[in-house]
Amino acid sequence: MNTASHALPLIGITMGDPVGIGPEVVIKALSCEDVYRRCRPVVLGDTAVLEKEKKALHSPLAIHVIEDPRQAAFTFGTLDIFSLSRLNPDTLRYGHPDKETGTAMGTYIVRAAAMAMCREIDAMVTGPINKKSLQEGGYPYPGHTEMLARLTDTQDVVMMLAGEKLRVVLVTIHCAVSQVPRLLSREKILNTVLITAEGLKNYFRLPAPRIAVASLNPHAGEEGMFGGEEAETILPAITRAQQRGVNVSGPYPADTLFYYAAQGRYDAVVCMYHDQGLIPLKLLHFEDGVNITLGLPIIRTSVDHGTAYDIAGKGIANPSSLIQAITIASRMAAARQSQSP
Repeated sequence: MNTASHALPLIGITMGDPVGIGPEVVIKALSCEDVYRRCRPVVLGDTAVLEKEKKALHSPLAIHVIEDPRQAAFTFGTLDIFSLSRLNPDTLRYGHPDKETGTAMGTYIVRAAAMAMCREIDAMVTGPINKKSLQEGGYPYPGHTEMLARLTDTQDVVMMLAGEKLRVVLVTIHCAVSQVPRLLSREKILNTVLITAEGLKNYFRLPAPRIAVASLNPHAGEEGMFGGEEAETILPAITRAQQRGVNVSGPYPADTLFYYAAQGRYDAVVCMYHDQGLIPLKLLHFEDGVNITLGLPIIRTSVDHGTAYDIAGKGIANPSSLIQAITIASRMAAARQSQSP
């Protein structure tokens, strides 16, 4: 089904971990009428789990099982779902994932990626998963990003975390801090900058995005006193990107860079490691931050939070991040559609 001719993007939303807050935030997000003004949402998950969650939340949503997007109602008040697992909600325990729930959450991701690849959906939005359970369920990946790269046969992808005030992009993702210096290379940093620039142009309607690159060491290495990565690895990568026409600068000391980025001086900050970027991002956008995978042939956004087992089943989870992830995926899909001949 080619959705390009439709006014509103068709967005596939994976339910995430059945024993985390994923089902709850899905119910709450699709109880928001604004979502249906921005897109046509469908859920990939488990009907019985969502029915139980709906009852616990006293939600009036009608759950409508479909096998094809053409069967969907796309109407506020109705949650259209591809029911891809048959879990027993009476035996599931919040905060206790297992092999069965890991297999289920992996199934949702695989199906959504396949649908996005063949344009049955315009974008996919993923709910929070438990990485260990995912691996126990038969999917040997450290996270969504690596799994989607494999499913789409993509070599170079980058993780962007975004809010209204700040966007950060990571050169290294899920690794020990002690491994970061040896994982950095001129080529890896250059590819991250180039993919970031292309993503901002194609999906965020920024024809000449302003990109800043953070240093690895304090004070950008202080002319080699605190480390040589800035001069030996990071700056040469920036220079090569500039030679290719990218509006990029740095490396800047991270302790001041994020202040200026949050003030609007830059459109994105390329960071050397996970916590360097996520600490300032979550300080500003803990509830409404969004995870975006750039470099894929499909559009993928995600909540910027985990399974939150400590509050799962209590009815107090905040759906803001999922709503924002759906909103950004819809904008990205609309931007791509506007570029189609």
